Order: sequence, then C-alpha cells, then structure tokens
Amino acid sequence: MTKPIYTTNCFNTFIRVAEDCPAPTGEDPPPRAGKPTVANLQYAMIATEPYKYTSDDVIFATSAAGRELGAKATKQERTLARKAFFSKGQACMRASGLGKRFGWGVHADSEGRIAIYAIDSERYQALARDLKLTQVRAMRSKRA
Repeated sequence: MTKPIYTTNCFNTFIRVAEDCPAPTGEDPPPRAGKPTVANLQYAMIATEPYKYTSDDVIFATSAAGRELGAKATKQERTLARKAFFSKGQACMRASGLGKRFGWGVHADSEGRIAIYAIDSERYQALARDLKLTQVRAMRSKRA
C-alpha cells in the first residue's frame, strides 16, 4: 500500500496579506539570532527567482527536512526525502510569515510557480483586483 502524496501547490491564485499583518510595505524578513528564519529563507528563494519554484519546492527546501539534505545529497535522496515529507499534509504559503507578518502577497501562476509582491506595490493591487484569480488571505496571526 502506497502512502498518498499531498501538495501545497495552487494555481491561478493570489494570497493577499493577512488581515492582521502589521507591515505597511513589503519587508525583508530578518534573521533571528544570526540565523535565517523560514520566512527569511522563503523570501531569498522566491525574490531572487520569481516564478521559478512551486509552493511545494519552496516549502520543502525551507523545511528542516529539506535543509538537512545539504548540497551533496543525490537526486534519489532528495526524491525520497521529499516523498516522505509530503506523505503528511504540510502548511501552505498561506501560513508563511511572508504574508502573515512581512507584507508580501504570493501569486501562483497557471503552472503553480510563485512570486511575491509587496502590499504597497502597484502589481500587488492589480493582482488583488484580478477577478480571474482565486483570491485568498494569508492566515491571521491571532484569533479573531
């Protein structure tokens, strides 16, 4: 019996910042205690190469399991680790600090590849008004 494989990928979707996001503009997530945070790693990965990676790519690469592999891991080791990681449901980009705390909206194109846009940018506003996209919000940090 094979385990099901879950995904965090979405298509033609715009994840707007959370209703309780404190950032008035897109902010670079800072490291904590001199070490990169998950939001910091996600920002670096997506901002430098927009529309290159899917949500699954980013979530796995910035997870503890993905970071433990290191650059010397073989393709087979990566594939097995990724299958094991996604054999359980994972939090999607809606739960990312980028949209919850740092003011970044996440756009997923028709192929599931993602890019980020600052809340105060014209592109963010255009995507937020686009009726062809599924519109969702990043998860709130606090309960209502």
